[in-house]
Amino acid sequence: MIETVASADMLIDEVMRVKKNRLAPDFATGKEKRLSIVSGVHGDEVAGQYICYEVIRRIKKDFDKLKGIVDIYPFINPMGLEAQVRDVPVFDIDMNTLFPGSTEGTVGEYTAALVLQDIKGSDICVDLHSSSVYLKELPQVRVNSDIADDILPYAARMNTDVVWVHPSSTVMEGSLAYSLNEIGVKSMVVESGVALMIDYDYADQIVEGLFSLMEYMGIWDGCAYNTHMPKIARDTDVSFVNAESSGIFIPKVKHSGVVEKGDVIGQIVNVLTGSVEETILSPRRGVVFSLRAYPVIEEGSLVARIFGGVTNNA
Repeated sequence: MIETVASADMLIDEVMRVKKNRLAPDFATGKEKRLSIVSGVHGDEVAGQYICYEVIRRIKKDFDKLKGIVDIYPFINPMGLEAQVRDVPVFDIDMNTLFPGSTEGTVGEYTAALVLQDIKGSDICVDLHSSSVYLKELPQVRVNSDIADDILPYAARMNTDVVWVHPSSTVMEGSLAYSLNEIGVKSMVVESGVALMIDYDYADQIVEGLFSLMEYMGIWDGCAYNTHMPKIARDTDVSFVNAESSGIFIPKVKHSGVVEKGDVIGQIVNVLTGSVEETILSPRRGVVFSLRAYPVIEEGSLVARIFGGVTNNA
């Protein structure tokens, strides 16, 4: 059942609407578990659109296997999606800084408040993201260390490569995940791919993870085919690699590949002089789970993240 969660009158007789699709058994008992899947907080992250489509399609195909409630919010920043921009247009503000929102605030704050209120009561919420245009991300779940013990059994079902546990001090208080956890809704963020594009292999991997999660929650009476057992990453397991020069970044490693300490991650070159400004080396052995996708780079920019939790047989 498609419902309007929030609507607001805009200029030139336009109306902004945020909608959800509720999928529930025909004969509900009132005791069903409820999963909320959110996408499109950032308007340039489009992989979540495909993931939502696939989840809905597969549930409708085998509807008799649905034993709980699945609420799907494909685009909660519809203006950003339409304009193909990351932030809420006109106001130019990141919607993931506006929660818990306010019904008396701007369009973004108003939408945030109503979306949060609508998700309230869910057992779990999965917030789908696709990184930015600058970095490509390996499929990963990000959780707040404050709630890690409660959420890790669910995050482990998501069929991602990594579950990254962030210290609570680094989690934005205005984010959807933070605000949901504050009101008692277990929430996790999924990152994969790169903005403005859909990596279908990564997206299908996450779709399978969502069905595995639903099976674990008792929402789905079917088989999920997980192919990935995520490794748990704490901050000490992750190395950030930043550029010390400006220019064009030329990668020398494969995204998701294993590198040894001292391996060349890439070079930064000067296109005017034809010279190599910097050769970037890996600080440790590990998996390249974030890699620069946008080639123009400035001094200090993040080039890669290396997750060191791999064995010598990886």
